Amino acid sequence: MATGAPNTNLASQARRLYTEELVKGLPGLVQAALDGARGLFEKPSEHATFQRRRDLMQGINAGAQSWHRGLVNGLRHALLHGGSTTRLGDLPSLSPGQLTLVDDDTIELEIVTSRLALAMMDRASWEFADLRSRIAHLEGRGELDAHDMLRAHVLARIVFEAWRASGQTLASWRELQPVLHEEFALLSEEAYHETNRWLAEHGVLPEVDLRPFIRRSRGHASAAPTGGWGQGGGSGGGGSGEAGPASGWGNAPASGPPSAYASGSGLMRGVGDETRLMTRAAPLARGRDHAEALLGRLNRLVGRQVPAFGQSTRPQGLSPGLARAIDTAEAGIRQRMTTTAAGVEASATAPVMLEDLQQRKQALKKAAASSEERATIEIVALLFQSILTEERIPAAVRVWFARLQMPVLRVAVTEPDFFATVDHPARRLIDRMGACVMGFDSAAQKVGDALEREIKRIVQVVEAYPDTGRRVFQTVLTEFEKFLEHYFRTENETTRRGVSLAQQVEQRETLAIQYTIELRRMLNDMPVQEGVRQFLFHVWADVLATTAVSYGAQGKQTRAMKRAAADLIWSASAKVTREERAEVIRRLPPLLKSLREGMAAAGMDAERQDEQIQLLNNSLAAAFTAKTAAIPDERLRELMDRLETLEELLPDAEDVQIDESMVLDLSGHQSADLEVVLDGGSMPTPAMLAWARELQVGSWYMLEYRERHEAVQLAWQGMRRQLTLFVTAQGRCVLFQQQRLASFLQAGLLLPAQDEALTVRATRSALAKLDVDASRLLN
Repeated sequence: MATGAPNTNLASQARRLYTEELVKGLPGLVQAALDGARGLFEKPSEHATFQRRRDLMQGINAGAQSWHRGLVNGLRHALLHGGSTTRLGDLPSLSPGQLTLVDDDTIELEIVTSRLALAMMDRASWEFADLRSRIAHLEGRGELDAHDMLRAHVLARIVFEAWRASGQTLASWRELQPVLHEEFALLSEEAYHETNRWLAEHGVLPEVDLRPFIRRSRGHASAAPTGGWGQGGGSGGGGSGEAGPASGWGNAPASGPPSAYASGSGLMRGVGDETRLMTRAAPLARGRDHAEALLGRLNRLVGRQVPAFGQSTRPQGLSPGLARAIDTAEAGIRQRMTTTAAGVEASATAPVMLEDLQQRKQALKKAAASSEERATIEIVALLFQSILTEERIPAAVRVWFARLQMPVLRVAVTEPDFFATVDHPARRLIDRMGACVMGFDSAAQKVGDALEREIKRIVQVVEAYPDTGRRVFQTVLTEFEKFLEHYFRTENETTRRGVSLAQQVEQRETLAIQYTIELRRMLNDMPVQEGVRQFLFHVWADVLATTAVSYGAQGKQTRAMKRAAADLIWSASAKVTREERAEVIRRLPPLLKSLREGMAAAGMDAERQDEQIQLLNNSLAAAFTAKTAAIPDERLRELMDRLETLEELLPDAEDVQIDESMVLDLSGHQSADLEVVLDGGSMPTPAMLAWARELQVGSWYMLEYRERHEAVQLAWQGMRRQLTLFVTAQGRCVLFQQQRLASFLQAGLLLPAQDEALTVRATRSALAKLDVDASRLLN
């Protein structure tokens, strides 16, 4: 076809075809939602859950036809008039200069639709990237409009507007969300695919070149697509239809298209504004939804082959034959892995373990007494096949992961919720250990001796208590969390000094805020000049804190700093007699000397000291002219007594929040051993602050800061997680205050090294293999 002039007619036909493909798939989708609601209702559950699911089933049965009509009408309207340019929940019209609060319901609706859009793009990202490129080529533009009907967020909005119009509730949507996300993701992928196929048949970019949509970070080769990209092809991959996970630092998550790279920061952003609107503001919920959707898909796939699989939520017993086979396999694995660890090169460890895994899987299946047991054996084997081929797990640690296979198989057979929830302790333990060891240099493949010993101990404890099920996994998980805090603080040579410095920073900042609070109380009803008051709150409280950390709260130097505060307050009060003025002149040189020494000890440079002294001079001059109020001697003596016992009056440290409004900045803590992040990022949302509080010690991240792009490990978190310390593999320490950390997370300057937890990645890999050949569950 001609490529000179934009062919808008062909583009319009493509949008019409896309719409009709969606409409054609809606009856099956609505039926799947009905089946999903019925399946939830039929599951055993607590009374409150049962009532909620009954209401869901009754509501969706009553409103299914109305929802279907609303979907069709919404799609046809979008085709004729374009996508909606307004958000859910019409906002009142405002005159210039007016402001209004957005109600909670509107925010919740935005979150729900954005999650749906992300779920669709997780599945259909490659197809959308191809279609966007073709439509942009036809219309002679660089990018689709933000509200083009082809974008996922437009479809998501149509879906939910129709849902609400049919009488369904937000709570019902959340109850059915995994099913709805999966079905709409499949439907949108198919519609994109068919539209791409039709355009390719009409000669529109048969070979799509995505390079114009790839924007790389300045100077970071890691921002280029590598690893997992390209495995599925431009118009739908094989297997599960999802690209495999990228391997190596800085690679993009497998769920996004190459076009998602943002310029400047190297941030892997969502596809278009629709997936950045609210989904980046709810990463924890999004990650959990994604993991639960994968588990739901696994259960449905296996359930088609083995109908009894996953129907029971109650603990079950092992068949005698399988119990004996697992015991035999466990003993064999221990012996084989011990030999492997001692006598085989690291590069050969994985093939040896995988060969052993395959042989033992067949023996276990022969011993199984039911199709459910055989299916469980197959799935667990696939999970561990993925885990044991994860190149970022050091070979020495991989051996211990291999030894967890039989204990995990035992709980997977006896506790069906292992395949139903991401919160099972066995899953969380594997994910937690994986997160701590998968950040090391893949060439070095070495972890600390203490960490390796702890992983070994945990596996041996799990093996020693085979009949305790989830309890032993929960116990060792709790112990591992406690170990990590102790390990980074005292045993890890790379992090120990940095953690010590960070703890000193926290102690100083906490004390500074405590001193500020108490000084404000003390001076609340005293006639102290505003300039002196601000100096005491914003400068001298930090000086007192620094001195107290260095010399103790009752040390000689700390008492001298308190005396200087009292002298300053006295000197700045009105001096109406010649004797008082003479006394001020006599005391002033040693007072200024003490003030400068205190500010220098707190890290203030000479220029800022001069500024503060000049401001104080103005206050003292006002005192000489008797323009300030006088402070009675008894009040000054009372003030000095309270300063002497200040520490006894301080508020509880647990109640102190290290806040930028209380402490100006942390720049005084900069040193050769500790880098404090003082700038960068964007204004964080409450959800981003919540994410910052949920980061876990030991996990690895990619940090972009001051022209560096490097792997860092979270080594320490302070009280209420208000300060967080990251350490590079070379031992450089980077400290964040909570607000700044949330800012970096929101701006994408700090990204998790793993886009998925280890067991989630393994579940995805297992699904891909079962999609190709589900009969292996029974063989």
